[in-house]
Amino acid sequence: MEHASRGGGKSRYRRHQSDKLSGSASDQVSGRHEHSERASGKRRADFPRGGSAESRVLHLVLNGPLYFALGLCLGAIVYFTVPFEPPLLVLLVLTAATSGAVFFGLRHADGFGLRLTLILIMGAVSGSMVSKIHTMVRPAPPVQQMIGPTMIEGWVSAVEPGEKGVRLRLDVHAIGGINPERLPKRIRLTHSLSLNVAPGRFVRCWAVLRPPPQPGMPGDYAFNRQAFFDGLDGVGYVQGRCRGGTLGEQRGFMERLSSTVSVTRRSLAIHVRDAAGERAGGFAAALASGDRSFMEQADVEALRRAGLAHLLAISGLHLGIVGGLVYVSVRRVLSLWEWFALRVPVQKPAAAVALTMTVLYLVLSGASISTQRAFIMAAVFFGAILLDRSPLSFRSFAVAMAAVILIQPHSVMTPGFQMSFAATGALIATYLVWREKRQAQSDRRPGNGFVFTLQSLVVTSIVGAAATAPFALYHFDRVAPGGLWANLLAMPIITFVSAPLAGLALATAPIGLDEPFLRLFGWSLEQVLAIAHWVSNQPGSDFMIRDPMPAGVLLVLSVGLIAICVVRGLLYRVIATAGTVLTAAIVWMSMSSIILHWSASGEVLVHDEGMGWHKLSVANGEGLPPLTLGDLEAGDECRGTTCRFDTAAGLIAIVDGEASCIREAAYVLLAEDRQTLCTAEESVITWSDVEEAGGLSLARSWRGRTHIRAMPCGRRKWQPCSGNAFTD
Repeated sequence: MEHASRGGGKSRYRRHQSDKLSGSASDQVSGRHEHSERASGKRRADFPRGGSAESRVLHLVLNGPLYFALGLCLGAIVYFTVPFEPPLLVLLVLTAATSGAVFFGLRHADGFGLRLTLILIMGAVSGSMVSKIHTMVRPAPPVQQMIGPTMIEGWVSAVEPGEKGVRLRLDVHAIGGINPERLPKRIRLTHSLSLNVAPGRFVRCWAVLRPPPQPGMPGDYAFNRQAFFDGLDGVGYVQGRCRGGTLGEQRGFMERLSSTVSVTRRSLAIHVRDAAGERAGGFAAALASGDRSFMEQADVEALRRAGLAHLLAISGLHLGIVGGLVYVSVRRVLSLWEWFALRVPVQKPAAAVALTMTVLYLVLSGASISTQRAFIMAAVFFGAILLDRSPLSFRSFAVAMAAVILIQPHSVMTPGFQMSFAATGALIATYLVWREKRQAQSDRRPGNGFVFTLQSLVVTSIVGAAATAPFALYHFDRVAPGGLWANLLAMPIITFVSAPLAGLALATAPIGLDEPFLRLFGWSLEQVLAIAHWVSNQPGSDFMIRDPMPAGVLLVLSVGLIAICVVRGLLYRVIATAGTVLTAAIVWMSMSSIILHWSASGEVLVHDEGMGWHKLSVANGEGLPPLTLGDLEAGDECRGTTCRFDTAAGLIAIVDGEASCIREAAYVLLAEDRQTLCTAEESVITWSDVEEAGGLSLARSWRGRTHIRAMPCGRRKWQPCSGNAFTD
């Protein structure tokens, strides 16, 4: 019996060795080394699920950074939307009190809801405090009234496209009549004539300079706040043409470095435009360097109407394509080196090289605010690979969001931040579910890489369009239904044709062989432009909402989107979707609405009950019209006559010329300062009132009360009232 046992043990040992040898032989024959997935440490643990207390606590532990980042976002939004400047002492007290409450609560509280609330409150207070600090460290806007016409001298730092001409960003050297101690540092001037200067040049311009305009209409884009945090001290226009000066380059090291980068960007844009061909040269220059000044306005409009405008901005898409191609290419090449691949995880050096290339692309593209935000997200992605963490997870998403808010808290109010993180979060939630299903099916049947790629493109387009639609409706009053088909047709060209050709052009540029690849690059972009024009010309490709979306509705939709992404299970996601839509509809109906707005530019926006919105040119003003409903054409039918509109606030009359008695009018707009004899004074709005206030709006609450509203000034650091800052 003992002998038999020993013999059986030997036979089992021989079979075991035979299996090992056969396995090794098969690996050698196949030419690849198979690693055990279970030993890699990257499989997801089998955590408890369901509604148990243990699963809820585990959910909070795993998603705590996400909720804290969302709290940061909420706190920054509250700080920038309140109509007053929160005192620093109050924020310090709130921060200290909240920190103590959170520390005590997380240690002793048992309820999931209480712990979640404490994390969100801590994030919100931290976000408000960070926003306050960023506001305090920046100087007050130096330009607080109109300057000029006068001579302005400075160095051109950037050239940007604009509807009325090319926009020049200048580092100011001197302004006629202004003391050097009180000079603005950076300004932007619109140059309507042919441009004969380039970045890096010292120029002299006869121009008019104004403070960055504040929104004249409630809910409109706050350009003055964005300019304040971007370091843009004033905007204006050139009377005539800017000409080169004799002063040399700037003296400071950082100024010279910035000028060198700007000159390099401009030279790259010109080279790519000339090599890519006349039709798509401007588009190619925009993708390569971020310089959109060579783009045709018709192409820009077609891309916007087709839902492809995101291609024009150096954003997460471009950095993702560049970094992704470099990462995959380097990883594949290193995998061919067997000695290296068996000793070093090839994904780590590939991630390091990809991160380096995204840094170079960030510098060459001009390092704008949106590009910086996209780079932070890409750096978190590749950093997760270097640290052996999953890059496609809500934890990496939370780290990226928190980093962006800590560095640029004002960006939470921009459409770029909101749309990019909404799309990214929705895609992560979708692909996490998809990955679980693919892992469950991988044991039953092998996958098809080509089919998976096509499925990924379709899912990315659908999920991205759905997640960003609410933000497009709020910020732009429109959404592009045809964008789904345009992206499905255009993105394969951009990803698999345009991007590799651009990479080949970059690799062969040092030896002077890049022009053939750039020409093919331009040809591929011609196909993208053809798709954009075809989609934009289809009926129903561009949908505009009748009334601007209130901010409260966007907040409800944002919370609903977060809930849909976080909850688990199809039933819970359906319930969250239905609840979000229902709540948003109720909030929309209960919010106050704008009936009429008279902007400082002289244009009137009025909502007629039967005909919808009208834009009318009533007076000649120096201000800017609101961006809300900016696509409407301004008519002159009310010039020199009297117009009547039936609105939710009653009859509104616009009088230009001889003032007549309109007894039935609820409100009267006077283009000239004349008093009517039969209309109450509080119901009359004159053009002088509009000029003094910078714009007046007529708002109606859900209770039916109507009141005149003016945008406040002087309450926040970025919205000073007009003063005498430059009177000497």
